[in-house]
Parts: sequence; structure tokens; C-alpha cells
Amino acid sequence: MGTVKNVTTKDFASEVLQSDKPVIVDFWAEWCGPCRQVAPILQEIANEHADKLTVVKLNIDENPDIARDYGILQIPTMNVYKGGEVVKQIIGAKPKAMLLRELDGVI
Repeated sequence: MGTVKNVTTKDFASEVLQSDKPVIVDFWAEWCGPCRQVAPILQEIANEHADKLTVVKLNIDENPDIARDYGILQIPTMNVYKGGEVVKQIIGAKPKAMLLRELDGVI
């Protein structure tokens, strides 16, 4: 069973960039309603595909430097990292089926 872990500036490189599996980073904030909508969907994806990918959350208010470095201008934004590089960016809250379609080829 996969869990969604919170990452910060301090562990972003080790948890995301150096991961041996693809990593979905959910850039979010407490005040963001659509972010709260997508959170349970990402938890389901983490549970169902834990062997193939890792799902983490990064609070942009608490870690603005990472959001700035990756050009995150709106949330929710989900970046998929593979081998330390962004291979896909998904912007906005989407239903699970649409998210899975976007992740086709990653999982």
C-alpha cells in the first residue's frame, strides 16, 4: 500500500530527484480548494501503483523556492519526475480516469 509523503526543500533532491521510481509531485497549498479535491485521488493512485511510482506532496507556501525553481504558477500542478527530470506536467484538478490517462506511459 502506497502512502503520499510530504516533502520539503530539505529532502526534495533525495526523495524526488534521486528516486529510482517515477515520482509524482503534487504542488499544493492549504488554501487551495482544487488541491483538496485531487488529494484523495492521488492517494488512490499511490495505493494502486505503489510498486511503479511514488506520490509526494510539496506545500508551495512552506517551500516557495522549489515551486519557483520549477516554474509552478498555478496549483494544483503535478509534475512527474523520472531520473531527476520533469517528464510530464499536469495542471489543475482532474478526475481519476483523466489523471490515469495523463500518466499512461509512466505507470
